[in-house]
Amino acid sequence: MSGLDALLTPLARLVLALALAPLLLGVVNRTEALVAGRRGKPLLQVYFDVAKLLRKGAVFSTTTTWAFGLGPTLGLAATAAALLLVPQGGLPGPVSFSGDFILLAYLLAAGRLATLLSALDTGSSFEGMGASREAAFAALAEPALFLALAALAAHRGGLSLHAMLAGSAPGDLAALEPAPALAALSLFVVLLAENCRIPVDDPTTHLELTMVHEVMVLDHGGPDLGLIEYAAALKLWLYCALVAGVLLPSLPGGLWPDTLAVLAVILGLGVAVGLVESAMARLRLNRVPQLLTWAAALSALALILKVWEAGS
Repeated sequence: MSGLDALLTPLARLVLALALAPLLLGVVNRTEALVAGRRGKPLLQVYFDVAKLLRKGAVFSTTTTWAFGLGPTLGLAATAAALLLVPQGGLPGPVSFSGDFILLAYLLAAGRLATLLSALDTGSSFEGMGASREAAFAALAEPALFLALAALAAHRGGLSLHAMLAGSAPGDLAALEPAPALAALSLFVVLLAENCRIPVDDPTTHLELTMVHEVMVLDHGGPDLGLIEYAAALKLWLYCALVAGVLLPSLPGGLWPDTLAVLAVILGLGVAVGLVESAMARLRLNRVPQLLTWAAALSALALILKVWEAGS
């Protein structure tokens, strides 16, 4: 592969992710509808919703400041920047360096902080309640994320996301080994928590006292809400790409088979999210910390297994 191709191919896959991220949410929604025996929303409904919101006007409360209007833009920018670091299909992201997983985690944290500050800026007690819950859950999810990535670093022998998620040799089912399997399971739980999916949160609820993420964006409308919806789709795609990188070995056929395989696994994870939401009820709020603690414990066990294996 030439130097130009090595640069353009990750950029092309980034553009593909930016274009298909709302489709992933459509797959989740259609899966839930099919399991429930309903027709459900069209597969491209998220595209229609975002386009409609971008055409509308926005109304701002007199109690809000510039932080409220800047929150959705910063949240989307941070998520899109984090997506630049994620390798897909055995190739590094457009930006890749040793230790880039730390930048990934803190870009996601910056996007979350922008949403939290935007919610708190409204002065609403309901949005402040949702922001406090979001911050508490995030503080428990981040250790699980870091420990899972540390286990993958020990397994693959590298400190960049490309080294961690480059895939094993063709025919080597590395994801069936204990450490990568535990890390993938932990990342999937973090995926559900960070994207406010059942059993951590219910994105379709209308009960304000039980909301987490949805209550933080109650005062947003028009283009701001459209940016928030699109950023949520990008974030779900990003976490699915991380899990896909653990599960999928490198394929011998070249770039196109790798790309199609990654897309298939990411969309398959969307189906898995829909099945989880269809089969489980939302956990009580005091049970969510236990779930995230178990995810961190799985990641820690994966790391301990790799350290013990390296020392034996």
